[in-house]
Amino acid sequence: MLEVKGLTKDFGGLRAVNDLDFNIQAGEIVGLCGPNGAGKTTIFNLITGYIRPTRGQIMFEGHDITGKKPHSIARLGIVRTFQHSSIFTDLSVLENVVMANHLRSGVGALETVLNTGSNRRKDAAVLKRSRDILELVGLGGMMGVTAKTLAHGHKRMLGIAIGLAAEPKLLFLDEPLSGMNGEEVTETMALIGRLWNSGLTILLIEHNMRAAMGLCRRIAVLNFGRKIAEGTPDDVKTNPDVVQAYLGAHENVA
Repeated sequence: MLEVKGLTKDFGGLRAVNDLDFNIQAGEIVGLCGPNGAGKTTIFNLITGYIRPTRGQIMFEGHDITGKKPHSIARLGIVRTFQHSSIFTDLSVLENVVMANHLRSGVGALETVLNTGSNRRKDAAVLKRSRDILELVGLGGMMGVTAKTLAHGHKRMLGIAIGLAAEPKLLFLDEPLSGMNGEEVTETMALIGRLWNSGLTILLIEHNMRAAMGLCRRIAVLNFGRKIAEGTPDDVKTNPDVVQAYLGAHENVA
């Protein structure tokens, strides 16, 4: 589904991503892990079009998407969440997801102006789908709540709901567990597992290796922009380069 070849990004004299080769097969849930500053979010930004690579190629379902704009990449089916919740804070929870649905709703400008029967049917379908998504992520009882009043964990859940509204083929989750308490982490991990079991392909950035190992069947580990290990959780957690990168030479990441 996704193939990254020789991906490199320089910021002035700093090489943030160094000659990365990486791929994802349809139906996988894959972790992209590493200590702070390893280049994880930069890779997300490169693949989703928020920044352009210095060199390298990014292929998605046979299409070369290297350097394409974020909205074009999203329409192809790569959708991402952000470390810091990207929501419309003054809208309700339901309104946030309805807004996100319009990437795929097919409602034209003329239909909206004329309020045609076709437009009303599409609006009704968007509203139903938005409610279904919120039920799925556990926010069904908060649809009318103003987004800025949500607790941190619920804001992160809303961010995932917004991503799902764009009908991703490949969902990028950027540290979805960041800042959550234990109960929120458990709930979010269960949700991510349900999404994967439903057939969604997922790439997960996570600083917390233990959480990533609990979710992902394959993990790639970065350090200083370079991939230092890739394999199953059991393979990765005993890799000496990974142990060194995370905790020092004499400790274990498990």
